Amino acid sequence: MTKILFVLLVTLSTVFGSGIKWEKDYATALKQSKAQNKPMMFIISNHNCHFCVQFESTALSNPKVIQKLNKEYIATIAYVDESPIFPNNLYVGGTPATWFLKSDGEPLFEPLMGAVDSTVFLKALDIVSDEYKKTTTKK
Repeated sequence: MTKILFVLLVTLSTVFGSGIKWEKDYATALKQSKAQNKPMMFIISNHNCHFCVQFESTALSNPKVIQKLNKEYIATIAYVDESPIFPNNLYVGGTPATWFLKSDGEPLFEPLMGAVDSTVFLKALDIVSDEYKKTTTKK
């Protein structure tokens, strides 16, 4: 019985306990995006923003979102209330702003604004993955 409980706890902590693998900053994430040939997800957030907190506690905490991000993306987040360093052209004046970038730092799309739910966010991730593959496939 003890062994079964232990295995169950380890399994649950592995599945639900691990979150998004965040790169420490924009520059590091961009290097990893190039090295791994993966799109970069860059979120501009604010600790004091209701919708930012909501987005992080819902969509970004969803196990399916976490799994997809960790497998297919390089992720980083910058909090404007912490004076982060990132390109000025990515600041749009509102938070949360979720950018999807090519490995050269160029946006694939305009930013996804606001606290979208998990279902919408997963669809967005699929669209971005497909578009990224199109832009990186040699003809």
